[in-house]
Amino acid sequence: MPGQLNVLLAEAGVPYDVVLEMDEINDDFDDTDLVLVIGANDTVNSAAEDDPNSIIAGMPVLRVWRSKQVRVLQIPSAEKKTTTKDMNEH
Repeated sequence: MPGQLNVLLAEAGVPYDVVLEMDEINDDFDDTDLVLVIGANDTVNSAAEDDPNSIIAGMPVLRVWRSKQVRVLQIPSAEKKTTTKDMNEH
């Protein structure tokens, strides 16, 4: 998990022993029916692995696209409405 998220989880009182690191969870996505992503879209962007020209190329990511279904909840900072995106539809 990116370091700054560890700080946020600690401030929220989330016990550290229930949080998995990326390398501990990535293999599980092949057997996952649904992943719900809330914010932090760059941490689930396959361009980090697939596109060497991407500005996030090489960044560690959660490989959620391997699951059967992915829903992304986005709350744009400039807007008040919430949108969802299905990562399995291209």
